Amino acid sequence: MTKTGAQHLADALLELGAEVAFGLPGVHNLPIWEALADSPLRLVGVRHEQTAGYAADGFARATGKLGVAIVTTGPGAANTIAAVGEARASGSPVLVIATDIPAALRRPGVVRGVLHETGDQAALFAPVTKAAFTVDAPEDLAPTVLRAARLAVEPQSGPVYVGIPTDFLRYNGSRGPDPEPTETFPALSVGDLDAARHMLAMASKPLIWAGGGAVRAEAGPVIGQLAEKLAAPVITTFAARGLLPPVHPCAAPNPVHAPEVGVLWDEADVVLGIGTDFDGLMTQNWAMPQPPKLIVINVDPKDAAKNYPPDITLVGDARDVVPQLLRGLPARPGLGELTERLQRISDQVRRRVRREEPQAADFLRTLEETLPEHAMLVADMCIAGYWAGGFHRVAAPHRFAYPMGWGTLGFGFPAALGAAAAGTGRVVCISGDGGFLYGCGDLATLAQESLPVTVIVVDDGGYGMLRFDQDREGLPHRGVDLHTPDFVGLARSFGVDAGRVDGFGRAFRRLLGEFVRSAEPNVLVVRASLKPPVNTSPRWYRTPKPGR
Repeated sequence: MTKTGAQHLADALLELGAEVAFGLPGVHNLPIWEALADSPLRLVGVRHEQTAGYAADGFARATGKLGVAIVTTGPGAANTIAAVGEARASGSPVLVIATDIPAALRRPGVVRGVLHETGDQAALFAPVTKAAFTVDAPEDLAPTVLRAARLAVEPQSGPVYVGIPTDFLRYNGSRGPDPEPTETFPALSVGDLDAARHMLAMASKPLIWAGGGAVRAEAGPVIGQLAEKLAAPVITTFAARGLLPPVHPCAAPNPVHAPEVGVLWDEADVVLGIGTDFDGLMTQNWAMPQPPKLIVINVDPKDAAKNYPPDITLVGDARDVVPQLLRGLPARPGLGELTERLQRISDQVRRRVRREEPQAADFLRTLEETLPEHAMLVADMCIAGYWAGGFHRVAAPHRFAYPMGWGTLGFGFPAALGAAAAGTGRVVCISGDGGFLYGCGDLATLAQESLPVTVIVVDDGGYGMLRFDQDREGLPHRGVDLHTPDFVGLARSFGVDAGRVDGFGRAFRRLLGEFVRSAEPNVLVVRASLKPPVNTSPRWYRTPKPGR
Protein backbone atom coordinates (compact mmCIF):
# COMPACT_ATOMS: atom_id res chain seq x y z
CA MET A 1 0.00 0.00 0.00
CA THR A 2 1.23 3.49 -0.84
CA LYS A 3 1.86 5.55 2.31
CA THR A 4 4.25 8.20 3.49
CA GLY A 5 7.49 7.08 5.07
CA ALA A 6 6.30 8.36 8.44
CA GLN A 7 3.16 6.22 8.15
CA HIS A 8 5.26 3.18 7.28
CA LEU A 9 7.36 3.93 10.37
CA ALA A 10 4.23 4.07 12.55
CA ASP A 11 3.07 0.75 11.10
CA ALA A 12 6.44 -0.86 11.82
CA LEU A 13 6.38 0.27 15.46
CA LEU A 14 2.92 -1.18 15.93
CA GLU A 15 3.98 -4.46 14.32
CA LEU A 16 6.81 -4.60 16.85
CA GLY A 17 4.30 -4.30 19.67
CA ALA A 18 5.63 -0.94 20.82
CA GLU A 19 3.27 0.63 23.33
CA VAL A 20 5.00 3.86 24.33
CA ALA A 21 7.67 6.05 22.76
CA PHE A 22 9.47 9.05 24.22
CA GLY A 23 10.50 11.96 22.09
CA LEU A 24 11.05 15.61 21.46
CA PRO A 25 9.77 17.28 18.29
CA GLY A 26 12.03 19.08 15.87
CA VAL A 27 11.58 20.62 12.46
CA HIS A 28 12.82 17.44 10.78
CA ASN A 29 10.79 14.83 12.67
CA LEU A 30 7.36 16.50 12.80
CA PRO A 31 5.95 14.04 10.21
CA ILE A 32 6.51 11.23 12.75
CA TRP A 33 4.39 13.09 15.31
CA GLU A 34 1.70 13.55 12.66
CA ALA A 35 1.75 9.86 11.74
CA LEU A 36 1.51 8.76 15.37
CA ALA A 37 -1.28 11.19 16.27
CA ASP A 38 -4.03 8.66 15.52
CA SER A 39 -1.98 5.61 16.48
CA PRO A 40 -2.56 3.41 19.54
CA LEU A 41 1.10 4.01 20.39
CA ARG A 42 1.48 6.63 23.13
CA LEU A 43 4.09 9.27 22.27
CA VAL A 44 5.28 11.02 25.42
CA GLY A 45 6.81 14.41 24.76
CA VAL A 46 9.79 15.18 27.00
CA ARG A 47 11.87 18.33 27.53
CA HIS A 48 15.32 17.02 26.65
CA GLU A 49 16.50 14.33 24.26
CA GLN A 50 18.63 12.75 26.98
CA THR A 51 15.40 12.23 28.93
CA ALA A 52 13.94 10.46 25.89
CA GLY A 53 16.85 8.01 25.92
CA TYR A 54 16.76 7.40 29.66
CA ALA A 55 12.97 7.07 29.67
CA ALA A 56 13.12 4.48 26.88
CA ASP A 57 15.70 2.61 28.98
CA GLY A 58 13.52 2.88 32.10
CA PHE A 59 10.54 1.51 30.17
CA ALA A 60 12.66 -1.41 28.93
CA ARG A 61 13.90 -2.24 32.43
CA ALA A 62 10.41 -2.08 33.89
CA THR A 63 8.85 -4.33 31.25
CA GLY A 64 11.59 -6.34 29.56
CA LYS A 65 10.20 -4.97 26.28
CA LEU A 66 11.60 -2.66 23.63
CA GLY A 67 11.99 0.99 24.65
CA VAL A 68 11.67 3.59 21.89
CA ALA A 69 13.14 7.10 21.69
CA ILE A 70 12.32 9.45 18.80
CA VAL A 71 14.52 12.52 18.36
CA THR A 72 15.48 15.02 15.74
CA THR A 73 18.59 15.65 13.67
CA GLY A 74 22.11 16.65 14.72
CA PRO A 75 22.16 18.17 18.21
CA GLY A 76 18.89 16.45 19.07
CA ALA A 77 20.36 13.06 18.24
CA ALA A 78 23.67 13.89 19.96
CA ASN A 79 21.84 14.81 23.17
CA THR A 80 20.85 11.17 23.63
CA ILE A 81 24.39 9.76 23.63
CA ALA A 82 24.93 9.47 27.41
CA ALA A 83 21.58 7.75 27.87
CA VAL A 84 22.23 5.38 24.98
CA GLY A 85 25.66 4.57 26.43
CA GLU A 86 24.03 3.56 29.72
CA ALA A 87 21.55 1.36 27.86
CA ARG A 88 24.42 -0.28 25.99
CA ALA A 89 26.45 -0.98 29.12
CA SER A 90 23.36 -2.34 30.89
CA GLY A 91 22.01 -4.42 28.00
CA SER A 92 18.73 -2.52 27.69
CA PRO A 93 16.77 -3.09 24.46
CA VAL A 94 16.29 0.47 23.20
CA LEU A 95 15.53 1.67 19.69
CA VAL A 96 16.73 5.21 18.95
CA ILE A 97 15.04 6.71 15.89
CA ALA A 98 16.58 9.99 14.76
CA THR A 99 16.04 12.02 11.66
CA ASP A 100 18.95 13.15 9.52
CA ILE A 101 19.29 15.91 6.96
CA PRO A 102 17.42 15.40 3.66
CA ALA A 103 19.11 12.86 1.41
CA ALA A 104 18.55 15.23 -1.52
CA LEU A 105 20.81 17.82 0.13
CA ARG A 106 23.57 15.46 1.25
CA ARG A 107 26.82 15.53 -0.72
CA PRO A 108 29.17 12.61 0.10
CA GLY A 109 32.32 13.69 1.92
CA VAL A 110 31.18 17.32 2.28
CA VAL A 111 29.49 19.06 5.20
CA ARG A 112 27.54 21.73 3.37
CA GLY A 113 26.00 23.54 6.33
CA VAL A 114 22.47 22.19 6.05
CA LEU A 115 20.50 22.86 9.25
CA HIS A 116 21.57 20.34 11.95
CA GLU A 117 23.98 18.60 9.56
CA THR A 118 26.59 16.20 10.95
CA GLY A 119 29.30 14.70 8.80
CA ASP A 120 28.39 11.17 9.88
CA GLN A 121 25.56 11.13 12.43
CA ALA A 122 25.45 7.34 12.65
CA ALA A 123 29.15 7.29 13.59
CA LEU A 124 28.31 9.21 16.77
CA PHE A 125 26.34 6.18 17.93
CA ALA A 126 28.73 3.42 16.86
CA PRO A 127 30.61 3.18 20.20
CA VAL A 128 27.43 3.10 22.33
CA THR A 129 25.10 0.82 20.35
CA LYS A 130 24.93 -2.75 19.11
CA ALA A 131 24.53 -1.36 15.60
CA ALA A 132 23.82 1.93 13.85
CA PHE A 133 21.81 2.01 10.61
CA THR A 134 21.05 4.80 8.17
CA VAL A 135 18.07 4.31 5.86
CA ASP A 136 19.35 4.45 2.29
CA ALA A 137 16.06 4.55 0.36
CA PRO A 138 12.46 5.44 1.24
CA GLU A 139 11.19 1.91 0.67
CA ASP A 140 13.79 0.60 3.13
CA LEU A 141 12.50 2.69 6.05
CA ALA A 142 10.12 0.18 7.64
CA PRO A 143 12.32 -2.90 6.98
CA THR A 144 15.32 -1.13 8.54
CA VAL A 145 13.32 -0.20 11.64
CA LEU A 146 12.09 -3.79 11.99
CA ARG A 147 15.59 -5.17 11.57
CA ALA A 148 17.03 -2.72 14.10
CA ALA A 149 14.33 -3.38 16.69
CA ARG A 150 14.68 -7.13 16.44
CA LEU A 151 18.43 -6.79 16.85
CA ALA A 152 17.90 -4.62 19.94
CA VAL A 153 15.85 -7.27 21.75
CA GLU A 154 17.84 -10.31 20.63
CA PRO A 155 20.34 -11.63 23.20
CA GLN A 156 22.65 -9.98 24.04
CA SER A 157 20.15 -7.11 24.00
CA GLY A 158 21.13 -3.47 23.70
CA PRO A 159 20.37 -0.17 21.98
CA VAL A 160 20.29 0.19 18.21
CA TYR A 161 20.24 3.46 16.25
CA VAL A 162 18.29 4.17 13.06
CA GLY A 163 18.85 7.42 11.17
CA ILE A 164 16.17 8.48 8.68
CA PRO A 165 16.73 11.28 6.14
CA THR A 166 13.86 13.65 6.80
CA ASP A 167 12.72 13.82 3.17
CA PHE A 168 11.99 10.07 3.30
CA LEU A 169 9.27 10.71 5.91
CA ARG A 170 7.05 12.58 3.44
CA TYR A 171 7.88 10.40 0.45
CA ASN A 172 4.80 8.50 -0.78
CA GLY A 173 5.51 4.97 -1.86
CA SER A 174 5.31 1.29 -1.14
CA ARG A 175 7.24 -0.59 1.50
CA GLY A 176 10.10 -2.97 0.84
CA PRO A 177 10.12 -6.60 1.99
CA ASP A 178 10.54 -7.35 5.67
CA PRO A 179 13.94 -8.61 6.82
CA GLU A 180 14.61 -12.32 7.18
CA PRO A 181 14.46 -13.73 10.72
CA THR A 182 17.81 -14.07 12.41
CA GLU A 183 19.44 -17.35 13.39
CA THR A 184 18.90 -18.94 16.79
CA PHE A 185 21.58 -20.42 19.02
CA PRO A 186 23.03 -23.79 17.99
CA ALA A 187 22.23 -26.83 20.08
CA LEU A 188 24.35 -27.29 23.18
CA SER A 189 27.08 -29.90 23.18
CA VAL A 190 26.00 -33.02 25.09
CA GLY A 191 29.58 -33.40 26.23
CA ASP A 192 29.71 -29.87 27.66
CA LEU A 193 26.41 -30.37 29.47
CA ASP A 194 27.56 -33.68 30.95
CA ALA A 195 30.87 -32.12 32.02
CA ALA A 196 29.09 -29.19 33.67
CA ARG A 197 26.69 -31.50 35.51
CA HIS A 198 29.56 -33.65 36.72
CA MET A 199 31.54 -30.62 37.93
CA LEU A 200 28.52 -29.30 39.84
CA ALA A 201 27.65 -32.72 41.26
CA MET A 202 31.20 -33.14 42.59
CA ALA A 203 31.35 -29.63 44.12
CA SER A 204 31.42 -29.38 47.89
CA LYS A 205 30.59 -25.67 47.94
CA PRO A 206 28.98 -24.57 44.66
CA LEU A 207 27.96 -20.95 44.11
CA ILE A 208 25.68 -19.37 41.50
CA TRP A 209 26.50 -15.83 40.36
CA ALA A 210 23.67 -14.36 38.28
CA GLY A 211 23.74 -11.16 36.23
CA GLY A 212 21.47 -8.98 34.14
CA GLY A 213 21.32 -11.52 31.35
CA ALA A 214 19.52 -13.89 33.68
CA VAL A 215 16.84 -11.27 34.35
CA ARG A 216 16.45 -10.41 30.67
CA ALA A 217 16.02 -14.12 29.95
CA GLU A 218 13.30 -14.31 32.64
CA ALA A 219 15.28 -17.22 34.08
CA GLY A 220 14.69 -16.58 37.79
CA PRO A 221 12.36 -19.56 38.44
CA VAL A 222 14.64 -22.15 36.83
CA ILE A 223 17.73 -20.67 38.50
CA GLY A 224 15.91 -20.91 41.80
CA GLN A 225 15.19 -24.60 41.13
CA LEU A 226 18.81 -25.23 40.22
CA ALA A 227 20.04 -23.47 43.36
CA GLU A 228 17.78 -25.55 45.58
CA LYS A 229 18.90 -28.77 43.92
CA LEU A 230 22.55 -27.83 44.42
CA ALA A 231 21.99 -26.25 47.85
CA ALA A 232 24.00 -23.36 46.38
CA PRO A 233 23.80 -19.69 47.38
CA VAL A 234 22.87 -17.25 44.62
CA ILE A 235 24.69 -13.92 44.48
CA THR A 236 23.08 -11.41 42.12
CA THR A 237 24.72 -8.43 40.46
CA PHE A 238 23.22 -4.95 40.59
CA ALA A 239 21.51 -5.66 37.26
CA ALA A 240 19.98 -8.87 38.59
CA ARG A 241 18.43 -7.56 41.80
CA GLY A 242 15.07 -9.25 42.32
CA LEU A 243 15.94 -12.29 40.20
CA LEU A 244 14.99 -14.42 43.21
CA PRO A 245 12.55 -13.20 45.85
CA PRO A 246 14.23 -12.21 49.14
CA VAL A 247 12.57 -15.17 50.90
CA HIS A 248 14.06 -17.73 48.51
CA PRO A 249 16.09 -20.24 50.58
CA CYS A 250 19.21 -19.75 48.42
CA ALA A 251 19.16 -15.98 47.88
CA ALA A 252 22.27 -14.23 49.22
CA PRO A 253 20.85 -11.16 50.96
CA ASN A 254 23.38 -8.49 49.97
CA PRO A 255 26.03 -7.68 47.36
CA VAL A 256 29.35 -9.48 47.30
CA HIS A 257 31.04 -6.26 48.45
CA ALA A 258 29.83 -6.98 51.98
CA PRO A 259 32.60 -9.13 53.53
CA GLU A 260 30.02 -11.45 55.07
CA VAL A 261 28.77 -12.24 51.54
CA GLY A 262 32.19 -12.09 49.88
CA VAL A 263 33.28 -15.15 51.82
CA LEU A 264 30.78 -17.19 49.79
CA TRP A 265 32.86 -16.48 46.69
CA ASP A 266 36.15 -17.14 48.48
CA GLU A 267 35.14 -20.58 49.70
CA ALA A 268 33.34 -21.77 46.54
CA ASP A 269 35.06 -24.63 44.71
CA VAL A 270 32.77 -24.30 41.67
CA VAL A 271 31.12 -21.06 40.50
CA LEU A 272 28.32 -21.09 37.93
CA GLY A 273 28.07 -17.67 36.26
CA ILE A 274 24.76 -17.02 34.51
CA GLY A 275 24.22 -14.03 32.21
CA THR A 276 27.16 -12.04 33.56
CA ASP A 277 30.53 -10.71 32.48
CA PHE A 278 32.01 -10.35 36.01
CA ASP A 279 32.58 -6.64 35.57
CA GLY A 280 34.87 -4.46 37.66
CA LEU A 281 32.12 -2.88 39.75
CA MET A 282 30.91 -6.23 41.00
CA THR A 283 34.30 -7.90 41.45
CA GLN A 284 35.99 -4.89 43.07
CA ASN A 285 38.06 -4.42 39.91
CA TRP A 286 38.80 -8.14 39.75
CA ALA A 287 40.42 -8.27 43.18
CA MET A 288 38.22 -11.28 43.85
CA PRO A 289 40.21 -14.46 43.14
CA GLN A 290 39.65 -16.65 40.12
CA PRO A 291 37.36 -19.54 41.16
CA PRO A 292 38.98 -22.99 41.25
CA LYS A 293 36.38 -24.09 38.69
CA LEU A 294 34.15 -21.81 36.64
CA ILE A 295 31.18 -22.69 34.44
CA VAL A 296 29.44 -19.93 32.49
CA ILE A 297 26.10 -19.69 30.73
CA ASN A 298 26.03 -16.75 28.33
CA VAL A 299 24.72 -15.80 24.92
CA ASP A 300 28.16 -14.37 24.08
CA PRO A 301 31.12 -16.64 24.90
CA LYS A 302 33.67 -13.83 24.41
CA ASP A 303 31.79 -11.59 26.82
CA ALA A 304 31.62 -14.40 29.36
CA ALA A 305 35.36 -15.11 29.20
CA LYS A 306 36.87 -11.62 29.09
CA ASN A 307 37.48 -11.28 32.84
CA TYR A 308 37.59 -14.75 34.45
CA PRO A 309 38.49 -17.60 32.06
CA PRO A 310 35.84 -20.35 32.32
CA ASP A 311 36.48 -24.07 32.36
CA ILE A 312 33.19 -24.78 30.59
CA THR A 313 31.06 -22.40 28.49
CA LEU A 314 27.43 -23.17 27.69
CA VAL A 315 26.32 -20.79 24.95
CA GLY A 316 22.66 -19.86 24.95
CA ASP A 317 19.85 -18.07 26.72
CA ALA A 318 19.70 -18.88 30.44
CA ARG A 319 16.02 -19.78 30.34
CA ASP A 320 16.82 -22.51 27.78
CA VAL A 321 20.17 -23.71 29.11
CA VAL A 322 19.45 -24.00 32.85
CA PRO A 323 16.58 -26.55 32.42
CA GLN A 324 18.91 -28.70 30.32
CA LEU A 325 21.53 -28.51 33.05
CA LEU A 326 18.93 -29.52 35.63
CA ARG A 327 18.03 -32.78 33.86
CA GLY A 328 19.84 -35.65 35.49
CA LEU A 329 21.63 -33.47 38.03
CA PRO A 330 21.61 -35.19 41.43
CA ALA A 331 20.33 -33.23 44.42
CA ARG A 332 22.84 -32.22 47.06
CA PRO A 333 21.98 -32.23 50.78
CA GLY A 334 22.33 -29.17 52.97
CA LEU A 335 19.63 -26.80 51.78
CA GLY A 336 18.35 -26.19 55.31
CA GLU A 337 21.83 -25.46 56.65
CA LEU A 338 22.46 -23.06 53.74
CA THR A 339 19.23 -21.15 54.39
CA GLU A 340 20.10 -20.78 58.07
CA ARG A 341 23.57 -19.54 57.18
CA LEU A 342 22.25 -16.96 54.71
CA GLN A 343 19.87 -15.69 57.37
CA ARG A 344 22.79 -15.30 59.78
CA ILE A 345 24.68 -13.37 57.11
CA SER A 346 21.67 -11.11 56.58
CA ASP A 347 21.41 -10.44 60.31
CA GLN A 348 25.14 -9.68 60.55
CA VAL A 349 25.01 -7.22 57.66
CA ARG A 350 21.93 -5.47 59.02
CA ARG A 351 23.59 -5.07 62.42
CA ARG A 352 26.70 -3.63 60.79
CA VAL A 353 24.67 -1.17 58.71
CA ARG A 354 22.81 -0.06 61.83
CA ARG A 355 26.11 0.39 63.65
CA GLU A 356 27.99 2.18 60.85
CA GLU A 357 25.23 4.38 59.40
CA PRO A 358 21.99 4.49 61.44
CA GLN A 359 20.37 6.93 58.98
CA ALA A 360 20.86 4.46 56.14
CA ALA A 361 19.34 1.69 58.24
CA ASP A 362 16.27 3.90 58.88
CA PHE A 363 16.07 4.77 55.19
CA LEU A 364 16.22 1.12 54.08
CA ARG A 365 13.69 -0.02 56.67
CA THR A 366 11.24 2.68 55.62
CA LEU A 367 11.56 1.70 51.96
CA GLU A 368 10.95 -1.94 52.81
CA GLU A 369 7.91 -1.23 54.97
CA THR A 370 6.35 1.65 53.01
CA LEU A 371 6.64 0.95 49.29
CA PRO A 372 3.52 -0.58 47.71
CA GLU A 373 3.72 -4.26 46.84
CA HIS A 374 4.21 -3.78 43.10
CA ALA A 375 6.17 -0.53 43.21
CA MET A 376 9.35 -0.18 41.18
CA LEU A 377 12.39 1.56 42.64
CA VAL A 378 14.72 3.56 40.38
CA ALA A 379 18.00 4.80 41.85
CA ASP A 380 20.38 7.41 40.55
CA MET A 381 24.14 7.59 41.05
CA CYS A 382 23.95 9.05 44.54
CA ILE A 383 24.80 7.81 48.03
CA ALA A 384 21.18 7.01 48.88
CA GLY A 385 20.97 5.18 45.55
CA TYR A 386 24.07 3.17 46.39
CA TRP A 387 22.48 2.07 49.66
CA ALA A 388 19.34 1.01 47.81
CA GLY A 389 21.36 -0.70 45.09
CA GLY A 390 23.17 -2.85 47.59
CA PHE A 391 20.76 -3.37 50.44
CA HIS A 392 17.12 -2.80 49.43
CA ARG A 393 15.19 -6.08 49.36
CA VAL A 394 13.92 -6.23 45.77
CA ALA A 395 10.80 -8.38 45.58
CA ALA A 396 10.83 -9.43 41.92
CA PRO A 397 12.55 -8.91 38.56
CA HIS A 398 12.02 -5.54 36.84
CA ARG A 399 11.32 -3.85 40.18
CA PHE A 400 14.66 -2.09 40.50
CA ALA A 401 16.72 -0.04 38.05
CA TYR A 402 20.19 1.32 38.69
CA PRO A 403 22.70 2.89 36.25
CA MET A 404 25.71 0.83 37.24
CA GLY A 405 26.37 -0.29 33.68
CA TRP A 406 28.05 2.95 32.67
CA GLY A 407 27.49 4.92 35.86
CA THR A 408 25.58 7.88 34.40
CA LEU A 409 24.61 10.56 36.89
CA GLY A 410 21.17 11.97 36.09
CA PHE A 411 19.66 8.61 35.08
CA GLY A 412 17.19 8.25 37.96
CA PHE A 413 14.43 10.79 37.36
CA PRO A 414 14.07 10.43 33.56
CA ALA A 415 14.29 6.63 33.76
CA ALA A 416 11.54 6.71 36.38
CA LEU A 417 9.33 8.59 33.91
CA GLY A 418 9.78 5.79 31.38
CA ALA A 419 9.13 3.10 33.96
CA ALA A 420 5.94 4.85 35.10
CA ALA A 421 4.69 5.23 31.54
CA ALA A 422 4.74 1.43 31.30
CA GLY A 423 1.65 1.42 33.53
CA THR A 424 2.91 -1.27 35.89
CA GLY A 425 2.31 0.69 39.10
CA ARG A 426 3.90 3.27 41.36
CA VAL A 427 7.51 4.20 40.66
CA VAL A 428 9.73 5.62 43.39
CA CYS A 429 12.88 7.44 42.30
CA ILE A 430 15.87 8.04 44.59
CA SER A 431 18.03 10.95 43.51
CA GLY A 432 20.55 13.32 44.97
CA ASP A 433 20.24 17.06 44.59
CA GLY A 434 23.01 17.19 41.99
CA GLY A 435 21.67 14.37 39.84
CA PHE A 436 18.09 15.61 39.97
CA LEU A 437 19.16 18.98 38.54
CA TYR A 438 20.31 17.21 35.36
CA GLY A 439 16.71 16.63 34.30
CA CYS A 440 14.51 18.74 36.57
CA GLY A 441 12.96 20.43 33.54
CA ASP A 442 11.08 17.20 32.97
CA LEU A 443 8.98 17.94 36.01
CA ALA A 444 6.89 19.45 33.23
CA THR A 445 6.59 15.98 31.63
CA LEU A 446 5.77 14.45 35.01
CA ALA A 447 2.91 16.92 35.48
CA GLN A 448 1.70 16.92 31.88
CA GLU A 449 1.48 13.12 31.72
CA SER A 450 0.36 12.78 35.37
CA LEU A 451 2.75 9.87 35.84
CA PRO A 452 2.59 7.91 39.13
CA VAL A 453 6.09 8.81 40.30
CA THR A 454 7.35 9.74 43.76
CA VAL A 455 10.75 11.41 43.58
CA ILE A 456 12.86 11.29 46.74
CA VAL A 457 15.50 14.02 46.46
CA VAL A 458 18.16 13.56 49.13
CA ASP A 459 19.59 17.07 49.44
CA ASP A 460 23.03 17.23 51.03
CA GLY A 461 23.96 20.43 49.21
CA GLY A 462 26.29 18.92 46.65
CA TYR A 463 27.89 15.85 45.16
CA GLY A 464 28.08 13.80 48.36
CA MET A 465 30.13 10.91 46.99
CA LEU A 466 32.76 13.21 45.53
CA ARG A 467 32.80 15.23 48.74
CA PHE A 468 33.50 11.99 50.62
CA ASP A 469 36.40 11.24 48.26
CA GLN A 470 37.95 14.65 48.90
CA ASP A 471 37.44 14.38 52.66
CA ARG A 472 39.00 10.92 52.70
CA GLU A 473 42.12 12.25 50.99
CA GLY A 474 42.29 15.36 53.19
CA LEU A 475 41.60 17.69 50.27
CA PRO A 476 39.59 20.91 50.32
CA HIS A 477 36.15 20.83 48.71
CA ARG A 478 36.41 21.85 45.07
CA GLY A 479 33.37 21.72 42.80
CA VAL A 480 31.36 19.49 45.11
CA ASP A 481 29.39 21.98 47.23
CA LEU A 482 26.43 23.25 45.22
CA HIS A 483 23.96 26.08 45.43
CA THR A 484 20.67 24.24 45.14
CA PRO A 485 17.18 25.63 44.61
CA ASP A 486 14.12 25.36 46.78
CA PHE A 487 13.16 21.95 45.39
CA VAL A 488 9.72 22.06 46.97
CA GLY A 489 8.99 25.43 45.38
CA LEU A 490 10.46 24.20 42.09
CA ALA A 491 8.20 21.15 41.99
CA ARG A 492 5.13 23.14 42.97
CA SER A 493 5.86 25.67 40.22
CA PHE A 494 5.27 22.83 37.75
CA GLY A 495 2.06 21.82 39.51
CA VAL A 496 3.62 18.82 41.27
CA ASP A 497 2.85 18.23 44.94
CA ALA A 498 5.95 18.36 47.15
CA GLY A 499 7.08 18.27 50.76
CA ARG A 500 10.27 18.52 52.79
CA VAL A 501 11.61 16.70 55.86
CA ASP A 502 14.85 16.59 57.79
CA GLY A 503 16.48 13.15 57.96
CA PHE A 504 14.95 9.69 57.62
CA GLY A 505 12.93 9.56 60.83
CA ARG A 506 9.21 9.50 61.53
CA ALA A 507 8.40 12.52 59.36
CA PHE A 508 10.04 10.86 56.36
CA ARG A 509 8.17 7.62 56.96
CA ARG A 510 4.83 9.42 57.33
CA LEU A 511 5.20 11.64 54.26
CA LEU A 512 6.63 8.88 52.05
CA GLY A 513 3.71 6.65 53.00
CA GLU A 514 1.27 9.42 52.10
CA PHE A 515 3.00 10.19 48.79
CA VAL A 516 3.27 6.60 47.53
CA ARG A 517 -0.43 6.02 48.25
CA SER A 518 -1.36 9.04 46.13
CA ALA A 519 -2.52 8.67 42.54
CA GLU A 520 -0.63 11.84 41.58
CA PRO A 521 3.06 12.59 41.03
CA ASN A 522 4.98 14.13 43.91
CA VAL A 523 8.42 15.10 45.17
CA LEU A 524 9.76 14.44 48.67
CA VAL A 525 12.87 16.44 49.59
CA VAL A 526 14.98 15.01 52.42
CA ARG A 527 17.68 17.13 53.98
CA ALA A 528 20.26 14.52 54.97
CA SER A 529 23.87 13.50 54.50
CA LEU A 530 24.77 9.81 54.33
CA LYS A 531 28.07 7.97 54.44
CA PRO A 532 28.60 5.72 51.42
CA PRO A 533 28.12 1.94 51.79
CA VAL A 534 30.62 -0.84 51.20
CA ASN A 535 29.48 -1.34 47.61
CA THR A 536 31.09 1.99 46.60
CA SER A 537 34.68 1.73 45.39
CA PRO A 538 36.32 3.86 48.12
CA ARG A 539 35.00 1.36 50.68
CA TRP A 540 35.80 -1.89 48.88
CA TYR A 541 37.56 -4.22 51.29
CA ARG A 542 39.68 -5.89 48.61
CA THR A 543 42.71 -4.36 46.89
CA PRO A 544 43.03 -4.97 43.14
CA LYS A 545 46.15 -6.90 42.17
CA PRO A 546 48.68 -5.21 39.86
CA GLY A 547 47.98 -5.88 36.23
CA ARG A 548 44.25 -6.55 36.59
